[in-house]
Order: sequence, then C-alpha cells, then structure tokens
Amino acid sequence: MPVLYIGNKNYSSWSMRAWVLMRQAGIAFEERMLRFDGFGPDSRFHAAVRAVNPAGKVPVLQLDDGPAVWDTLAIAETLAERFPDLRLWPADASRRARARSLCAEMHAGFQALRSHCPMNIDADLRAVGARLWQEHPALRNDLARLEQAWTQPLQAHGGPMLFGDFGIADAFFAPVCMRIRTYGLPLASPAAAAYADRVAALPAVREWMDGARAERDFRPSEEPYRTAP
Repeated sequence: MPVLYIGNKNYSSWSMRAWVLMRQAGIAFEERMLRFDGFGPDSRFHAAVRAVNPAGKVPVLQLDDGPAVWDTLAIAETLAERFPDLRLWPADASRRARARSLCAEMHAGFQALRSHCPMNIDADLRAVGARLWQEHPALRNDLARLEQAWTQPLQAHGGPMLFGDFGIADAFFAPVCMRIRTYGLPLASPAAAAYADRVAALPAVREWMDGARAERDFRPSEEPYRTAP
C-alpha cells in the first residue's frame, strides 16, 4: 500500500491537496503525519521528511512498487497515470487542458491570499479577515480572480464540481475554500460561494477538517494572528 507523508492537518495546505484527492477518489493509502516542530536543519520534522524527500517538504507519496514522489502536481499526475479509470483529470482534452492550467495557476499564484491568510482550520479569524480585506488590494484581486477561475468551468460544465465530477482541480482548490471559511472572505459570485460550500461538504474534506480540529497542536510559527492558549 502506498504511504502518504503529510504535515499538520490544521496548517499544511499542500498536504491537504494530495490527501483529499486520494481519499475522495477512493485510493487506499497509509497516512504518516510528520509534525511541524520547526523547519530548520535541526528540527525533527526536517530530519523525518528529508529521509523520504531530499527537497525536505511534504506531501510525499511513497509508492509501494516504486520511488517516492513529491510536489502536489507530480503526485496528482502520478495518480492519474496509475488510476486512469478514476478520471482524475477530465476525459475531454480541452477540459483537461483547462483543469491543468487552473491547477498550475493555483500551485504558483495567489500569493497575496497565501501570505495574508495562511491555512488554519481550527481558528475563527473572521475579524482578522475583515481587516485584511480592507487593507490589502492584492488580496481582493486574488479573490476576484478566484471567482472568475471557478465560475467559468462551473457554468460551462454544470457542476457540481469544476469539471462535473470531483477531480484533481477540486482537490487543489480545497485549501482555498478552508481559507475563505476561516477568514470570512466575501465571494461576490453566488456560484463561486456555492461551489466553496460544496467542496467543504465533500466527505474527504470533512474528514480532514475533523482531523485538523482534533490535533490541538498550536504551532507558533504557523500562527501570525493568535497567541498560544
């Protein structure tokens, strides 16, 4: 059985993508959580993850009959190759090209949203979100682009997910939906807001959220807006 190495569920948005993709698609795997205790060369996290990934980051998918695969895009492509019947990418070539483009944009873009609103499922940061929304035009621009990115495929393909059925693109945007909830970020588009709610209601996403809330593992390096209880 493949092994998926992840970080803390409350904080690790990159881990969430791979985990939700595999769980929602019904791909069996063993989960191994590497706790964030720091990211320096002397941290236990650094030592543990470097043992399976020379880049020193999670997630990492250790295949049962092959090498380790890291980076969420590489993991997604590997799973799509190994499980073609699951159609993790859309079957239609043009839809598949758009889905890949959206995933690559999410993978590399939305820097204001990432920097100002780090994922924190356990927290209620709506008051912080309201302030950030007023203070940072780049954050508002990221949300506007996000709505545009979601609305076009939803209108074209009829939902409930971006390209009809659940797939890689939805897993890639799941952490963004968590940020929207935590910070109370407004979505002007009813279609985009409804999509974010549907993603949050997916069984795999609900399971991840439950796991995040159960951790009770306050990591100061991941908490710019709260102090230790």
